[in-house]
Amino acid sequence: MKLHSLTAHQIIDLYREKKTSPQEVFKDVLSRINALDSRVHAYARLYRDAPTSCCHKTAVGVVSTQGNYPIPIAIKDNMCTQGEEITCSSRILKGFYSPYDAHVVKKIKQSGGMILGFANMDEFAFGSSTENSCYGPTYNPWDLSRVPGGSSGGSAASVAADEAIWALGSDTGGSIRQPACFCGIVGLKPTYGRVSRYGLVAFASSLDQIGPLTKDVTDSALLMNIIAGYDERDSTSVNEPVPDYTKALVNDIHGIKVGVPQEAFGQGLDPQVRKAIEATMNQLKKLGANVKKISLPHTPYAVAAYYIVATAEASSNLARFDGVRYGWRQSPTDVRKNALIDMYEETRAKGFGDEAKRRIMLGTYVLSSGYYDAYYLRGQKVRTLIKQDLDNAFKDYDVILTPTAPTTAFKIGEKTFDPLSMYLSDIYTIPANLAGIPAISIPCGFSAQGMPIGMQLMAKAFDEEMLLRVAFTYEQNTEWHTKKPNL
Repeated sequence: MKLHSLTAHQIIDLYREKKTSPQEVFKDVLSRINALDSRVHAYARLYRDAPTSCCHKTAVGVVSTQGNYPIPIAIKDNMCTQGEEITCSSRILKGFYSPYDAHVVKKIKQSGGMILGFANMDEFAFGSSTENSCYGPTYNPWDLSRVPGGSSGGSAASVAADEAIWALGSDTGGSIRQPACFCGIVGLKPTYGRVSRYGLVAFASSLDQIGPLTKDVTDSALLMNIIAGYDERDSTSVNEPVPDYTKALVNDIHGIKVGVPQEAFGQGLDPQVRKAIEATMNQLKKLGANVKKISLPHTPYAVAAYYIVATAEASSNLARFDGVRYGWRQSPTDVRKNALIDMYEETRAKGFGDEAKRRIMLGTYVLSSGYYDAYYLRGQKVRTLIKQDLDNAFKDYDVILTPTAPTTAFKIGEKTFDPLSMYLSDIYTIPANLAGIPAISIPCGFSAQGMPIGMQLMAKAFDEEMLLRVAFTYEQNTEWHTKKPNL
């Protein structure tokens, strides 16, 4: 039996039936990594104990009544794990070993989860392709000449290639959903504040959110049950009751109201993606949903507003990486009177990659005197208008449907020298982050070239249950999620 090809819930069923053990599952997935990852490059580093230990001490032989899930998992390389090197796939953090566990990592360990390694990512989550990594790019399991999406591309590729049963990613402007779309898996961005950001190395603090990347919707519900909840160490964590998300997995959407923004079908949308989304709309209608076109008039401004707000917050957050307190340091090549300043400059010049430098400079510019009102303040005002559009839509509709990305996965290097084109890859996913609402991407078709196409569903804040219900119903009545890349 190829245990690595199974979903988490299928493995849990095998545990309950005593047909396999965590040790067998872990060894099988690790063998898969050893066989494939030289080609996919989903991992920046394996967990230090992964090659020698069958499972963590917290893992149990069967699923206990307390709900332990000894499932192999990949963790994005920006979530602190005690005693492990965490680099955010940036040279400037090489040699930094975390003294503590992120809240989500602690919850994974408490559930019996078996950490396989740290997934490759765009440096500090800056990108939409996982090409901006000091470890080199990750490759899409469906076509190794294409990107897996970003910035959680390593997490998505590990799941799509069966190099992990499930994975954790972070989503600032679509960095869970877009790689899930490109890799043909499920990616869920929870409501802002639903999952603690404690121990997540920040990109943009008002936008970042941790969430699951899984093989199907059921696994997303299971992983949300583990990681969701209030954390007093995170000032943005919301103290709201956490439901059992698996109870939302109901194969019935009769009467559910689905809004489809007309702005989602504008210029830049690949005709094959348009066709798949239109087929999805028809499928949802057949399943009993009421699907209607709506308007979100301010969403065309989402990308511009996002790249003002996000770069401003990134510039502020990355100021702490100076070669003194964390990670790697470049000693001045020419010791002069201002040796300390020289060390700062040379460390940051050589430690950060091109995209990180680009965003730091953009963010510093929009926050600078004379430009704050013209750019940053205006960006925040547009953010409010986008949120108001979505709030108004949810007065009449249960979910909003859009493509996840305007195209399928593009070729490695195709957009490296065209950052504006790269930024537009997130045109459909950004509004959910600006508004702080939950959103999910699930497979809904394939292009003529055999590349996955994803659809995005958004719901009002803290209504992940509605997202899971609609996504589960669609999934149960289609076969897109069952397809596997030929590796």
